[in-house]
Amino acid sequence: MRRICLTLPTNRPCATTISAVHEEAAYAVTHFDVEVRLLILDSCAAPAVAEHARVVAGLPAAPGVVVHHLDEAAQRDFLRRAVDRSGVAKPELILDLMLPDGLSYGACTNRAFLIAAALDCESVHRRDSDSRYQHVDGLPVFPIHHELMSLGKRAGDAAAGVTENALAAEHADKTVTMVGASFIGEMSVDIEEMYRLDRDAYYDVVGLWAPVHWSAEKKRELVDESFRGAGSEPFAGDRSTLALVDPMRVDMCNIAFHGVHERVPLMPARDTIGSDYFLIHLVPDSTLPGVLHNRHIVNYYTGERRTDAGFLAYQLRFAKFFLSMLYLNFVYDRMTAAGAALLDGQDRVRVPAVVELLRESASLDRTENEERLDIIDRSYRTLGGRYAEFADLLAGRRERLLDEARGDIEDYALLTEVWSALIGACRSMGAGEFQRLPG
Repeated sequence: MRRICLTLPTNRPCATTISAVHEEAAYAVTHFDVEVRLLILDSCAAPAVAEHARVVAGLPAAPGVVVHHLDEAAQRDFLRRAVDRSGVAKPELILDLMLPDGLSYGACTNRAFLIAAALDCESVHRRDSDSRYQHVDGLPVFPIHHELMSLGKRAGDAAAGVTENALAAEHADKTVTMVGASFIGEMSVDIEEMYRLDRDAYYDVVGLWAPVHWSAEKKRELVDESFRGAGSEPFAGDRSTLALVDPMRVDMCNIAFHGVHERVPLMPARDTIGSDYFLIHLVPDSTLPGVLHNRHIVNYYTGERRTDAGFLAYQLRFAKFFLSMLYLNFVYDRMTAAGAALLDGQDRVRVPAVVELLRESASLDRTENEERLDIIDRSYRTLGGRYAEFADLLAGRRERLLDEARGDIEDYALLTEVWSALIGACRSMGAGEFQRLPG
């Protein structure tokens, strides 16, 4: 029987989502030969943590489902023991990268990867607290159905369980490493207001995540499909494709990984949207098979984003995302060019090759990022109001943000280099260590 980890990282109250994800876990054990460890990584304030604990305590019994609800103190305790056991250099820095003082989309998922290893899970299935499941005839449409149909199988064998096989025959003996879909509903990035206010400013800003050498036409095409997920068409029947999955067609709120997450972590950058995207590029770039399906999750915005403080915080994460792309676009281009050369003789990602690319990117001239900040400043002042206020804030932090963007990629290279040691330490934890995880 396979043991899998279904994880829900959260920094906001989400009692309803916890109950819904528990239903997905129960669906998995009912329909597949698996045991599910439902891992809730809770970074909320104490009142919300307490409410979540009450929800977890009241969940209906589901044989084969074990729930682990860890607040940040419990997560830190686990990480401290894992880092100490691993023997890595700079343990305090590594601990800070794993559980930073601030929001990090990559770090919260990295914690799930490590804890899943300690729980002896072979795959990690991630959901988000600001998303819901679609329903058909009153029943939820769970993505884990397609994930467990294919993940971890030889691609040639998984072909029997999908509706379309678009994978070249040369990849048939490789393992299905990623299964994912996207979302419907509101955009994954809160920029709809910008689109309504000034279409030109919208295209100038959103286009900043494209490589600078792209043509204006290609950048515009990217902008037109950016952050919109699968559109608005509701689920009307299963479709799934075995392929080298286009990273633009999946989202981290609706994803599952096998194997690769124990080779390479996600970027632990703070306050940076998109810091959790790396593996959805690495998997197809390295010619590892995946499955794209259509059990899309419903995305929605929480009320906090609509406040002035929430707006400023989110726009900062958005700006830092653009600055990260100087380095990540460089790495993505070279991973695409390398293709299967990124894999070893057992079709596993060659970690040193990835580390080398990350380190090489850190030496790039940052003029491109200075120009990105100039465009954001100009566009946001054109938009006026709170966008102009954010431009003032950004101007005051300009040099620091440029330094942070470079530092983030350097930290990522370091974490990637020691990741196998951290995973190994977690896998080797004895029964006494394992039992200290709540649940």
